[in-house]
Amino acid sequence: MTARNSGKSFIAQLRTLPEKRGELIALQTELKKLVFAQEPGALVYELFQSEEDPDLFQCIATFRDDAAFETHMHIDFHDRLVPPILACLAEDMKITFYRSLD
Repeated sequence: MTARNSGKSFIAQLRTLPEKRGELIALQTELKKLVFAQEPGALVYELFQSEEDPDLFQCIATFRDDAAFETHMHIDFHDRLVPPILACLAEDMKITFYRSLD
């Protein structure tokens, strides 16, 4: 039996500048609230902070399908919040995309 691809997910590793940690958390918290309020195709959107390294975060998101992901990438608040999130980082974000298997 062949597995079918369905939902689109990503895991993004974010390393913040220590002095920007609080700002990153506030921006990501706002983003998460807006994602769940305005994106019905977003199934998961979570930010996790490392217990060993408080400046290291993982953002995990799952979207129902490619169309839901495209909505996320082009919604107005994404364009407002992502640039200041990226400005908090000490290094480039590392992002990997995944497909859910049925």
